[in-house]
Amino acid sequence: MRADLEIIQEWIKPNTRVLDLGCGDGELLAHLAEEKGVQGYGLEIDHDNITACIEKGVNVVEQDIDNGLASIRNNSFDSVVMTQALQTMHRPDQIVDEMLRIGKECIVTFPNFAHWRARFYLAFRGRMPVSKFLPYTWYNTPNIHFCTFDDFEKLCVERNIQILDRTVVDHTLRDRWWIRLWPNMLGEIAIYRITR
Repeated sequence: MRADLEIIQEWIKPNTRVLDLGCGDGELLAHLAEEKGVQGYGLEIDHDNITACIEKGVNVVEQDIDNGLASIRNNSFDSVVMTQALQTMHRPDQIVDEMLRIGKECIVTFPNFAHWRARFYLAFRGRMPVSKFLPYTWYNTPNIHFCTFDDFEKLCVERNIQILDRTVVDHTLRDRWWIRLWPNMLGEIAIYRITR
């Protein structure tokens, strides 16, 4: 399992209900069901990923998250997860609010557009950065909202969202001691656990 999913699975309690928004191939939900007895559901838009979820026995619904989550009842899940998709949403602030309406706790991950490599690339090449975790050019990127860790934390303050945990990782998706010294400059991906 991916290293960031390993961190996320540690924050999920056994025998709970989990909704994974943009669940991909269902790797996390399959692991949680097998190892923790979690009752999981995924929302996904990609047909190949939906097929992979079904093959893994993951409950998945085809749904575009940007079209809203109004059909899901308040507090119907213990945890709502969204990995590497917040920056692709048309209104990430509204998605975070919806996640917190649906779940008691939420876990979100996203790339840090203030990472030193991105800053260096833009400053010295004069072009939008391209890297392993941002492999797209400006015209074909699914990332429509460029966010930094500081931006996300400011949103949390403005919306009275409590940050329960935060882990910042590098390009290998590993937590390193030096990243904790200056996370907004040295961290590439953030993993937040939040609640109201």
